[in-house]
Amino acid sequence: MDKPRVGFIGLGIMGRPMCANLLKAGYSLTVWNRSRPGIDEVVSLGAATGESPADVAAKSDVIITIVTDSPDVQQVVLGPNGVLEGARPGSVVIDMSTISPSVTREVAAALEQRGVEMLDAPVSGGDVGAKAGTLSIMVGGKPEIFERCLPVFQAMGKNIIHIGPNGAGQTTKLCNQIAVALNMLAGCEAIMLAARSGIDPKKMLDAISAGAAGSWMISNLAPRIVKGDFAPGFMIRLAQKDLRLVLESAGELQLPLPGTALMNQVWRAVEAEGGGDLGTQAAIKALEKWANFTLAPRDPE
Repeated sequence: MDKPRVGFIGLGIMGRPMCANLLKAGYSLTVWNRSRPGIDEVVSLGAATGESPADVAAKSDVIITIVTDSPDVQQVVLGPNGVLEGARPGSVVIDMSTISPSVTREVAAALEQRGVEMLDAPVSGGDVGAKAGTLSIMVGGKPEIFERCLPVFQAMGKNIIHIGPNGAGQTTKLCNQIAVALNMLAGCEAIMLAARSGIDPKKMLDAISAGAAGSWMISNLAPRIVKGDFAPGFMIRLAQKDLRLVLESAGELQLPLPGTALMNQVWRAVEAEGGGDLGTQAAIKALEKWANFTLAPRDPE
C-alpha cells in the first residue's frame, strides 16, 4: 500500500526533527511555517514548501499541525487560507500541539462537517525524543482513523496509545504536564539540598537516578541544571501555557491541584526576571534566589 502524502505545519523545536524522521521513513512531505528558517531547514532535507496551510492540505492526505496554543490551531486549521479550505473529504488532520481539550472538540466538529477526520495527538519527550523518534504520543479520535494513521505516528514515536474520543489525547497530555512539572520541582529541590549540604549534585543524581526516584527529568534535565545549561528543549513560557490549560480544565471540574499551582508560581518567578525563553530546567533559578545560594561551579560547555 502506498504511503499517504503528509503535510506538516509548524516547524519549531519539535516540528523540525519530527519532519526529519518522517522523511527518513520515506514519506513525501509538504511543509509550511510562519517564519522562514524552519522551512529552509526541512526543505534542505527533502521536503516541499506549501504556499499556505490550505495549499499544504490540498497536497496531502494526512495533515499534521504542531503550533503553540489553541488560537494558533484555530487559525491554521479554520482561518483564512487554513487547512479546512484545502482538505478533501477523507483526509485526516492530526493536531500534535498541546491545546485545550474543548477547543480540540470544536475543531474536530468543524472538520467533520466537511468530511475531514481529526485526531488530537499531543506528544511528550521534548526535543530529545523528537530527534530520536521516541516520542510518547497520546491520541484522541476514532479508533479506525487511529489505526489508519499508526504508521505515520510510528515514524515519530515509540509509545503510541489511543486514549479515547477527540479531546482525550489533549486531556492526557495535560495529565502528563502535571507530572512533568512536579518532577521538575522535585529534581530542583533535591539538587538544592545536595549543593547546600556540600555534596556533589552530580554524584547525588547518579546515586538516585537508578532507584525509586529515577525519572526522565532526573536523567535528562537534572544534569543540565548542574552544568548550568538552560538551553530550551521546552521553553518555560510554553510550559506555563500548558499549566494554564491544566488549571483552566481543573477549574471547570472544581478540582484542586495545589502542586500544579505551586509550580506555575515557581516558573512565573523565573519569567518575571526575563527567563520565559529558557528551558524549563531554569526553574532552579527561582529556588536559588529564594535560598540566596547559587550552584557552583558550572560549566555549560
